[in-house]
Formats: sequence, C-alpha cells, structure tokens
Amino acid sequence: MSLVMGVDSSTQSCKVVIVDAATGDIVRQGRAPHPAGTEVDPDAWWQALQQAIAAAGGMDDVVAWSIAGQQHGMVALDAQGRVIRPALLWNDTRSAGAAAELVREFGADRLAERTGLVPVASFTITKLRWLRDHEPDAATRVAAVALPHDWLTWRLRGFGPDAPALDELITDRSDASGTGYWNAITGDYDRELLAAALGHDVVLPRVLGADEWVGEAPRVAPGAGDNAGAAMGLGAGPGDVVVSIGTSGTVFAVSERRTIDPTGTVAGFADATGRFLPLVATLNAARVLDAIAGLLEVDHAGLSALALAAEPGAGGLTLVPYFEGERTPNLPDATASLSGMTLANTTRENVARAAVEGMLGGLAAGLEALRGLGVPLERALLVGGGAQSPAVREIAPRVLGLDVEVPEPAEYVALGAARQAARIAGA
Repeated sequence: MSLVMGVDSSTQSCKVVIVDAATGDIVRQGRAPHPAGTEVDPDAWWQALQQAIAAAGGMDDVVAWSIAGQQHGMVALDAQGRVIRPALLWNDTRSAGAAAELVREFGADRLAERTGLVPVASFTITKLRWLRDHEPDAATRVAAVALPHDWLTWRLRGFGPDAPALDELITDRSDASGTGYWNAITGDYDRELLAAALGHDVVLPRVLGADEWVGEAPRVAPGAGDNAGAAMGLGAGPGDVVVSIGTSGTVFAVSERRTIDPTGTVAGFADATGRFLPLVATLNAARVLDAIAGLLEVDHAGLSALALAAEPGAGGLTLVPYFEGERTPNLPDATASLSGMTLANTTRENVARAAVEGMLGGLAAGLEALRGLGVPLERALLVGGGAQSPAVREIAPRVLGLDVEVPEPAEYVALGAARQAARIAGA
C-alpha cells in the first residue's frame, strides 16, 4: 500500500490526512489549531503543521504529499528567507483603500482582463500596496512574496532562514490566480502590476502545472488554494457548483473556460487541474441562522424544525440577510431587514423559514452571477456547517433552482490535496 499525505492549512487550523493512494481511504490523520486574528506570524502555521503531522503518525512512509491552504495571505520574505512581518490574511480588510487605488490607476476592465480579478481587500496585491504605503521600510526589504501554502511547502521541503533558496519557492495555478498579479491564460506573472503594488520586483514562486512535482521519495505536488482543494476533494467537475455555508458563504463552479467580470462580483480564479474556478463570496451565511436562532431562543435543530413547519415563502415574510453589510452584492454598509410583516404571518415558524430562505437567497444571487457569465450549472454540492441543517437541505433546491447533493462531512480540502499527491505519486 502506497501512502500519500494531504494538508489543509486553513485560517482556523491545520488538518493532515494520510491516505491510501490507490483507494483514497484515510489511514490516519491529525490536526492542530491556528491562532485567531487577521494577521498571523507564519511560524505559528509551521509549528501547527509539524504538530498535525506528528499527530497523524508522521510522514516517513509517504511517497508524495501536497499542501492546500487559505488563499491570498501575504508572506513577505527578505533575502535571507526570513519572514519580515506577520502575514496579512485574506480576511484582513485594512487594504481596502489600496484596492480602490489600484482600480483607479489601472481600471477595473483592464485588471479583470489581465488577471481575472478586480482588486478587493482580500487579494495579495492590495496587501502589498498597503505595505508599501504604511510600512515602507519593511516593503523595501521584501525579496520574495509567497502565499501560505507556498511558504509551508517550501519550509517542509527543508528551506527557510537556514537554507534561504528563494528560487525553490513553488505554487500552483489556483493560488497564483488569487494574487491579483498572475494571468491564468498566459501562465505568467504580471510584473508591472506587482511593481505598481509593492514598488519593486521580487522573487515569486514558480507555478507548477497540475501534474508536475518536485523532489523524489517523496514527490511534492504543487498544492492548491483551499477552494480548489475542496473542489478536488469533492470530485467536482464541469457543471458542478459548490455552495459552502460557513461563517461566510462561497459559491464556486468548475468551468472549462475563463470568466472575466469587470464588476468584480465573480472572481476569475483558476483551479488546480487545468480548468477554472469562478467564485462568488458572501459575508452573510451560517451566522444568519445563528442570529435568528438566538432571537427565537432555540438551538439550530429547533430553528430547522420551525422553518420546516412553515409554508414556502414564509407567508410573505422576507428576510434580507445583510447583517454585516454584504460583498455580493457590494453593499458594505447595508443592514438586514425583515419585511412583509402582518399580524397573521408574524409567527416564529415564518420568521425561521424567512431566515433560511433569505440566507439561501443570498447564495442564489451568486449562482445568478455565474450564470450571467455563461458558466454552466447543473448540480449544487452543498457543504459547510450550515449544510447540516435539515431545513437548509430541504429548502435549498427550491431557492437555488438546482438539483442539490449534500456530501457527507469530511476534510475535503485535505482530501483534495491528497488526491493531487496520489496523482503524481508514481505508485
């Protein structure tokens, strides 16, 4: 039996699975927590990765491995391979002004054509501009920029301050496509945009193809961004759309062709297999259910039972679920509202139903944005904590307008990385 290792280094924790390369069965696994916050010392990820590997029984017997991880985070390295400052994560919004500056300088249409993205605070390019403007001394010391999974792959291969081979940094097309300075069609970095953001050119990770690897015994796969890793773990293909209901919501589809959306609603990411992964993100997802469950003083099972006791349409009640503003549509200052209330329809059951329908309606807006760009959608794969609600599962097909499947809960990002490792294992 040949074993491979897949890693998910997410915002909250590091998960490691050791998998039978032939069957995909998990043989053993481990995990370790990450610190909270929107900026994190990357060494905390490195320590967690080592702890999770140890908890999984080590990797001495694996023939190949792959790391998937949270996208966009900025890991800035100096010429000696040292981390210059804590990494700014995808959910750090301090670079929103920098994003607006880049759009003004280059134009949304032009940026979408060149990189598939219109910059928002999530993307790496905006964090580099923020660094240039707010910490210029640190910015001038930057010799290389990596993403979380790039840097962890580099470290696990034996590089770092004691072996600062910056030219050994590698990445994959899915994570490169989330930087804001890489073109998925040409496969090249846009050095003009990089220099406009940071102020000078730097070493960037070499982008490996889907079936490339480095090293032998074990072989090291390119890795992936977390959404691309999940798509691989779920076995999603063209026509599939993954609807993830977590703290935030994501809607992403596997597509044979690149999408370009100058409005910035749909991010034109690449996937890790040679296809594309257009993605829409929403701010309001499972927390909508949390808020209404608290209002009605029930747990999530109770909220689900109430929602299923009401008729579709909630008797005319409509919840607009923008409790924390919204990213899709781009309404950062919006608030939630409950409308259509009458003495007859204002019941606990209808309020619960309106919450589920409203949350799903926000995600359905993401599906419509994908459809508007010509992305074929045939089946929805419903994942995340919110997908465990019976009411969400029952109501989703009606609101989303698609056949819906709910895969069993699993570490799909880590499993996707393991699948990638198995593909290049040579076993």
